[in-house]
Amino acid sequence: MHSFDLDQLKTLVAAVEAGSLSAAAPARFLSQSSLSEQLRKLEQRAGQPLLVRSKAGVKPTAAGERLLVHARQILALSDAAWRDLHQVPLEGELNLGITDYFRPADLTRLLARLGQQYPRLRLRTLIGKSDELEVAHRHGQLDLAIVMRAADAIGLPTDEARRLHTEPLVWAQAPGSALGQPLALAVLPQGCSLHRLARSQLEAHGTAYVVTHVASGVAGLQAAVAAGLGVACMNRSSLQEGHVVEVAHGLMPPLPMATFVLLAQPGGELSALIEVVVQALAG
Repeated sequence: MHSFDLDQLKTLVAAVEAGSLSAAAPARFLSQSSLSEQLRKLEQRAGQPLLVRSKAGVKPTAAGERLLVHARQILALSDAAWRDLHQVPLEGELNLGITDYFRPADLTRLLARLGQQYPRLRLRTLIGKSDELEVAHRHGQLDLAIVMRAADAIGLPTDEARRLHTEPLVWAQAPGSALGQPLALAVLPQGCSLHRLARSQLEAHGTAYVVTHVASGVAGLQAAVAAGLGVACMNRSSLQEGHVVEVAHGLMPPLPMATFVLLAQPGGELSALIEVVVQALAG
């Protein structure tokens, strides 16, 4: 059977989260030379380089990114197995921020199921705009944040963000509605990244528009579009089936892909809690 060493996987995760071998070594209670040796053996086991080393620190290669996903899952399962056998319940408190574009149809169900599975896990959940959540996370107000970024917008450095999934951005309208001239546009307030993206794409392609509705959240935006109050730029998974449809291809300016990324406070005693939440929400 092919397998990986758990300690080596822990070292890989620590190195990526710390951003350098010198910073990761004390977190793993290893000398830098011992940590480097663990990584060398892991790369040998993987059969390819996992990290790009430079004076600025370390970053994962494409193969390293793929192994990181597996490593975090394996380590979380290992911790869960140990807790189960020793009858040690997972407990603690997490401050969680989630953009309301993320899985709006089933987010409450996922959070409820998480609470049932881990009754001693206390989640304080804030639903908000990606830009606001990013600031809150940077200031230490959130342990974990799930934010959305458009592929050609100014994104987050790869060493600060962990990719969850990518999906298309689309123009949405009410079924059977017509595109007027000027175009009626429904948006969230100006702090929303998709608000800025929609207007910039329309202006870049010379499409005349007027903002006819400003909603306070994604649910309000869905309702406005379904009622025919305007067209909106939304991620595909946030469309309400049967109530909101995509504008036919070619009738509107093209839109980039959207990527949902995870921002987490690196390492520390919350790591196991964070992995449990991530696996539940990403599943």
